[in-house]
Amino acid sequence: MISFQEFEAQARARGFDEILERRWPPGTQTRPHAHPFAVEGLLVGGAMWLTSGSETRQLQPGDRFEVAADVSHAERYGSDGAVVWVARRR
Repeated sequence: MISFQEFEAQARARGFDEILERRWPPGTQTRPHAHPFAVEGLLVGGAMWLTSGSETRQLQPGDRFEVAADVSHAERYGSDGAVVWVARRR
């Protein structure tokens, strides 16, 4: 797996302006919501389920995901929580 610094450099090269690490407690669930920015993420620990529309995708460490700006989605994190590296582009 790449380092956080490599993830950040790759994201900045693609025009993302905010890169951060998010840690989610075990069993966290979000209600459907949207952001005014595009997101690219890399799950680096734990498990995550990402739902957009009628599709739910289960992610394991090493899996990447994208959510376009203003797209409604919901998230659920596994029994061990999750660590996600996130790049945001406004």
